[in-house]
Amino acid sequence: MQLRASCSTWMSQAQTEFKKVAGANVTLPCHHRLHLLESTSLDIEWLLQDSEAKHKVVITSSGGNIYKDMNEEQKGRVSFASSFLSGDASLVISLLQPSDAGQYTCKVKNAGQYEWTHITLKVLEKPSKPKCWKEGEMSEGRKISLQCNSISGTAPIMYEWKRIDEEGKPGSLPPMAHINFSNPAQVLMKNLTWVATGLYQCTAFNEAGRESCTVEVTVQYALNMGIVAGAVCGMLVGPSIIFLTVWLTIKRKEKKKYEEEETPNEIREDAEAPKARLVKPGSSSSGSRSSHSGSSSTRSTENSASRSQQTLSTEATPHITPTQHCQVETDGREAEPKKISHTNLMKKEATPTMVPAQSRAFQTV
Repeated sequence: MQLRASCSTWMSQAQTEFKKVAGANVTLPCHHRLHLLESTSLDIEWLLQDSEAKHKVVITSSGGNIYKDMNEEQKGRVSFASSFLSGDASLVISLLQPSDAGQYTCKVKNAGQYEWTHITLKVLEKPSKPKCWKEGEMSEGRKISLQCNSISGTAPIMYEWKRIDEEGKPGSLPPMAHINFSNPAQVLMKNLTWVATGLYQCTAFNEAGRESCTVEVTVQYALNMGIVAGAVCGMLVGPSIIFLTVWLTIKRKEKKKYEEEETPNEIREDAEAPKARLVKPGSSSSGSRSSHSGSSSTRSTENSASRSQQTLSTEATPHITPTQHCQVETDGREAEPKKISHTNLMKKEATPTMVPAQSRAFQTV
C-alpha cells in the first residue's frame, strides 16, 4: 500500500505539454495500475479547464460503461484508448479545434485509491492567407509602402518580405527598402527608382505553418508619363481637327451654293444706266408745227431763207465743219436757228479744219 501511494503521488506531480496544429489528431496519455485491484469498481474521468477557467467533463467510464458526449463542443471527437480497462486510459481527440486547447486532467480511482495526470494542450492555428497591398504613388522620386496582414492564427504571427526574381526565386529587398521595426508587416520605400520594380512576396508564419501573398511594384518613368500624356492629347486633338475640317468644308459648300442661287436676283451696282435716245430735230419740230399751224407759214419762209444761205456758205468753204442746228423747245415754241454773218464765215475759212466723212455725207444730202 505504501508503494501504491508513493506511485500515485509521483503521477499526480507529472505534467506534460502538447502542441498540435488545428485539424490534426492527438492522444493525451494516461497510464495507471489501479486495474489490478478490482476491475468492476474502476472509474476513469477526463476533465478540461479552458481559457476561462471553467471545468468541463470530457469523457467518463464507470462500471464498464463509457459516457463520451459530456461536452457539446467535442461531441463525436473524443474516445478512450482500446485498453483503458487494462491500464491505458489515454484520451484520443480527433480534428483538433482552437476550442480544444486547455489543461486536461485524467482521474483514475478504484477501491478507494486514485491517480491523476495533468496535461496542457495547445492547439496551434497557422496564419490565414495574408492580404498584400501597396500605398503611395508609383513614380520616380516618390515613396511607397507595402502592407501585409493575416487576420487569424495563433500568436505570435511573424512576417517576412522578399523580392521574387525573374526565375521565381526569393531574393533580398532593393537598397531603398527597409522593414518598419514597429510593424514588421510593412516595408517602406523612399526615392523610388527603376530598381524597385518587381514582384514582392510577404510570408506570414508561426509555429503551425506559413502562408504567403504577393504584390507587384511598377515604377513609372517621368519621360514615359510625358509620352503617355502627349499620346492622350493627340488622340483627343486629332479627331477634333478632322471634325472641324469637315465642318468648315460643308459650310463653305453651303455658302457657295447660296451665293449661286442669290446672284440672278441681285442688281449690280456697277452696271451702266441705259443711254438716252437722241431725238432728231425733225421729229420734234413736226409736232410743234402741227400744234402751231397758224404761225408755221411765216417761220417756214424765214427758215428756208436761212437754210439756203447756210448751204451756200458751206459749199463755199468745204473745210469748215457744219454747225449742227438743234431745235430746242421752249414753252412749246421752236427756237430760231442762229444766223451766221459773213465776217464769221471768213474767220472760220482762214482756220484749216479736218472734215469728217459724216459731215461730207451730210453736205451731200
